[in-house]
Amino acid sequence: MRLIHTSDWHLGRSFHREDLLAAQAQFVDFLVETVVSERVDAVLVSGDIYDRALPSVDAVALCNDALARLMRTKARVVLISGNHDSARRLGFGSELIDEAGVHLRTDPRQVGRPVLLPQPGGSGDVAVYPIPYLEPDAVRADLLDEAGEGGGHAAVIDAAMTRIRADLSGRPGVPSVVLAHAFVAGGLASDSERDISVGGVSVVPTSCFDGVDYTALGHLHGAQRLSETVRYSGSPIAYSFSEEHQRKAVLLVDLPLRPGAPLTVEALPTPVHRPIARVRSTLDDLLTADRWTRFSDHFLQVTLTDAARPRDAMARLRRRFPQTLVLAFEPDGAAADAPSYATLLRGRTDLEVATDFVAHVRSAPDDDESALLARALESVRTDEVAV
Repeated sequence: MRLIHTSDWHLGRSFHREDLLAAQAQFVDFLVETVVSERVDAVLVSGDIYDRALPSVDAVALCNDALARLMRTKARVVLISGNHDSARRLGFGSELIDEAGVHLRTDPRQVGRPVLLPQPGGSGDVAVYPIPYLEPDAVRADLLDEAGEGGGHAAVIDAAMTRIRADLSGRPGVPSVVLAHAFVAGGLASDSERDISVGGVSVVPTSCFDGVDYTALGHLHGAQRLSETVRYSGSPIAYSFSEEHQRKAVLLVDLPLRPGAPLTVEALPTPVHRPIARVRSTLDDLLTADRWTRFSDHFLQVTLTDAARPRDAMARLRRRFPQTLVLAFEPDGAAADAPSYATLLRGRTDLEVATDFVAHVRSAPDDDESALLARALESVRTDEVAV
């Protein structure tokens, strides 16, 4: 069976205030054309369909267009909600559109119930098990028996996989696929994924997905192979300058239908609507040197290294590089003394950032105050997932 694995569309997202809807529409065109040209049987979308819980009207219209066009190709489509999506809103009408071959799975109570896709030739089924994004505190009641009282994402994913293995045990010889939206050990993050560590341990071990023929992951924006059968497709479009060296793609998966046959996965590069780059030099060098000419049509993050801050730097840069979006100033030799805001925050949790802020404006919070901050952050995250 031939599958396309994609994720993290983030419809409605902008890039430093630049609208990306045209780039996302270009990707939809590419996806539909690829489904037809490659004779794809099913499209798997592993979460973060939208960029926020209340997507714009234009983002919803583009999603509707994408699903309608994919439906007309006769390929089946399986989608799960991610941590950016509102599970309830995205899942509206899911039972109604099942008959059209579009299977939206956003309810954690449905984990363990497969979407059965008929194998080509009608010789059996492929069992596709969707695991929507599971916020530990929000879903623990639904997975209580399996997840227990403690733990984080690893615990609830393990509980979901317990249900899946129980169902799969009654389907001997049936090929299996899991969709999940999670941070799995070994994956490399970029600057554009929202942190999912509040509410419990964030990292899920790859071994959680043992025994499944293919696991289609979403959440991390770079395409990554964690094992032969566990992979991230990455986002189809770059959403931060940290992704400048990533080659965006969808994964074309040929799933074996008999034991022992090889699994093959091929990355199909997606269209680049506008390339991105980070450049660093003096203003005069950037404005005059020929080597920078190739960046004239790029979205740019520029770091100036002049000894003194140049006047009207952004306006002058944009005359040569009209798509300059971010400008920083780091005189040579001073970068180590003045780290950027992004550098200061990199690798820190929301709780650590909030605690540092309280310490900066007043004094370090005591244990009770730290516990109150943690509960407040968890409450915000839980409310956001439930919206």
